[in-house]
Amino acid sequence: MIKTPEHWNHRGPAALALLPLTPVWWLAGQLRRHLATAYRAPVPVVCIGNLTAGGAGKTPLVAWLFDQLTVRGWHPAILSRGHGGSASGPLWVDPAGHDAAICGDEPLMLADGRDVLISKDRARGARVIAERGVHNVILMDDGMQNPYLVHDLTIGVFDGATGIGNGWLIPAGPLRTPLGEGMAKLDFAVINGDDKTRISSRLGQTMPVFTATLQPDRTVIDEFGDTPLLAFAGIGRPARFFKSLEAAGGRIARRLSFADHHPYSQHDLAQIQEDAQHHGAAMITTKKDWMRLPPDWRARVAMLPVSMEIAGEEALLSQLEARLCGGTADG
Repeated sequence: MIKTPEHWNHRGPAALALLPLTPVWWLAGQLRRHLATAYRAPVPVVCIGNLTAGGAGKTPLVAWLFDQLTVRGWHPAILSRGHGGSASGPLWVDPAGHDAAICGDEPLMLADGRDVLISKDRARGARVIAERGVHNVILMDDGMQNPYLVHDLTIGVFDGATGIGNGWLIPAGPLRTPLGEGMAKLDFAVINGDDKTRISSRLGQTMPVFTATLQPDRTVIDEFGDTPLLAFAGIGRPARFFKSLEAAGGRIARRLSFADHHPYSQHDLAQIQEDAQHHGAAMITTKKDWMRLPPDWRARVAMLPVSMEIAGEEALLSQLEARLCGGTADG
């Protein structure tokens, strides 16, 4: 895994140098879609994805939607690719018997009280969920660009701090698809955090837009009191974790950033612990990172759980249910 490139946020020399390669990415995507035969599941599929590479907050939104729909009488199942795990699936995730090396960190985190199936082949995974006979909606974590499974509804998640970055396609920028083409596929948009790039003004012309915030569990921070913290994270945007930690009252003495889904080796952890001891700090990380730690390290490292809150959540859920109950649309 690599860290999110800094040049994705600016139209500088590095991005310009890579700009001639963007048509290759676009053509590869077009060819993949042209050759694919899409499967339509017998239950509706709601895709929660993003137009850009890098973290935007999809997984917390998937967890929130599962919980909210369950309260409202639905029987959802989460479908994940299982990124970072060795299992190709289909495999129902069992937190008691599986670890992140098998099923990936995000599915393991989501499976805390939720039904989660991992499958590299999304269409096959959707079949397995439908054949189980107990679920009436599938929440697909990521996969907006996957052409093999029809999405009946698509929710795009955007990071409020970065928006669409420099607005260019991979590898010159973070966009997985041209903005106009991507927006045409979205039914709803959720902006995670303050909309500093004003992306909502562009999205709001064609779809409902909602604002979300990630709320850290302050009780975890309160237990540390004035103890300094060594915070480390291997997620799409580690800066978001550090900001949440400080907003919750944490006093960070040292920040360490790793690539998304970084597999922590014993050497990595020994270095982190040595660094923490040097600063007289306690070690803390995200729940997603904590899932990737070896069992003997989990007792030494604290994690900061976060939950998603959405402004106008009733409107989002009501509109979503109305769409689910009113029939499906080609995705």
